[in-house]
Amino acid sequence: MYINRVGDADNPRFEDPSQANICRHSVKSHVEELAIFGGPPVFPYKLHVGRPNIGERSALLDRINDILDRRWLTNDGPCLQQFEKHICELIGVKHCVAVCNATIGLEILAKAIGLSGEVIVPSFTFAATAHALRWVGITPVFCDIDRATHNIDPRQAEEFISARTSGIIGVHLWGRPCNMDALVDLTQRHGLTLLFDSAHAFGCSYKGRMIGGFGDAEIFSFHATKFINTFEGGAVVTNKDELAAKLRLMRNFGFVGLDTVACLGTNGKMNEVCAAMGLNSVASMDTFIEINRRHYDRYRRQMAIVPGISLALYDEGEKNNYQYIVLEIEEENAGVSRDILEKILWAENVLARRYFHPGCHSMEPYRTEQPTASAHLPNTQWLVERIICLPTGSAVTSNDVASICALVSFVIENAAAVQERLAMGGFPASL
Repeated sequence: MYINRVGDADNPRFEDPSQANICRHSVKSHVEELAIFGGPPVFPYKLHVGRPNIGERSALLDRINDILDRRWLTNDGPCLQQFEKHICELIGVKHCVAVCNATIGLEILAKAIGLSGEVIVPSFTFAATAHALRWVGITPVFCDIDRATHNIDPRQAEEFISARTSGIIGVHLWGRPCNMDALVDLTQRHGLTLLFDSAHAFGCSYKGRMIGGFGDAEIFSFHATKFINTFEGGAVVTNKDELAAKLRLMRNFGFVGLDTVACLGTNGKMNEVCAAMGLNSVASMDTFIEINRRHYDRYRRQMAIVPGISLALYDEGEKNNYQYIVLEIEEENAGVSRDILEKILWAENVLARRYFHPGCHSMEPYRTEQPTASAHLPNTQWLVERIICLPTGSAVTSNDVASICALVSFVIENAAAVQERLAMGGFPASL
C-alpha cells in the first residue's frame, strides 16, 4: 500500500505543488522489508519527537528587526515585558518571571523560596528536576508514581516526609495535572513548600483552572521542544508578590538599579530575541494545539485496535496542549518489547523516545548516593520499561501519523516473525 507523502491541512510539506507526487513511501508487507533487516526506511527523512514549532516566520523576523533597530537586546526589554504580560493573562496569575531556561528558573526559585535539606520529587521525570535541586545543595528524595496517571503518588510522598523535608515538587507529566488537591492538603498539614514542575503543562487546566497558579509557584519550560518555545527559555509564575520581587532580583545578580546589589543572584535573564520567539509562539498557540489535537485523535483511533498498546489519554473536560503521544507497550500482548519496537522505529527514521528511561534514581549522582532507592519505586521501575513517545506537532503531517500507526500495527501483527528474524540475525551494529 502506498501513501502520498505530501503535506496536508496540518502542515504543507511542499511549497511547490508540482513536487506533490515525487516523494512517496510504502507501508511494509513483509518483515524482511523492515529497514532494520535491510529494507528501505518508510521515511526518507527523520521524524523527531519535539521538533520545534516555528509559527509565522515573517512576524518573527519583523520582531527581531525591531530589536536590532532598538539595540536593546536584553535586560528587561520591551519584548520580554510583553511576553511576561501575555503569560500572566493567558493563565491568570499575577506574576511571570521569564528566565533563560527552566532549570535555572528552578534553581533560582529553590533559593528564593528557601528550600533546604530534602525535597520530595518523582523519579519519573526529566533529570533537570532533580539536578536543579542537587545543584543548589538540596537532596532530592525520589517518590513513586501512580501507574494510571504517571504522576507523583501523594500517599507515598507523605511516607517520605521527615524533619529534613522542606518541600514537595509535583510534575505535571505529559501536561496531565498531578492530584493537586491531595498535594495541597498534604503540604499544608505538614507546613511544606509546594512547587510544580509544569514544563509540559502550559495551556492545560485542572478542574477548569489554568495550570500556573497552584502551590507557591510553578515553573514552565519554553525549550525548543515544547509546543510554545522561546528557542531556549522558561518562566517561574506565582501569585506571591514578595516571592516574585525576589525572583526578579536573583535572576539579575541581585541588582537594584544600576550599581546596588541587594542579595545573592545569578544571570538567569531571558534575552529579547528569545522573548520575541515566545511572542511568536503565543500568537500561534491555538493553531499548534489544533494540530496536536488532530494528531492525537488519529493516533488514538488507530492505536485502539493494536494489541498490547495503550495510549496515554487526555481528559476531554479540561484544556490540553496534546503535546505528547505516549504509548505503553505491554510485551506479553504486543509480542515485542518496547526496546525492540524503538529500534525498529529508529531504523525507519521514526525517532521515538523512551521518556524518562531509566528514571532519575538510576542516573548519576543519585545511583551512587541512593543505591537502594529502586526498592520503593516499583511503579517507576515498571513504567520506565514500557513507555515510548512518538512524533507529533507542526513538523509532522496527518499522513505521517497514519504511516507511523500502520508501521507499529504491522510490527505487532507480525511480532512472531520479527522475533524469529531477530533470533537469526540480531540487530545491525549501528543500532
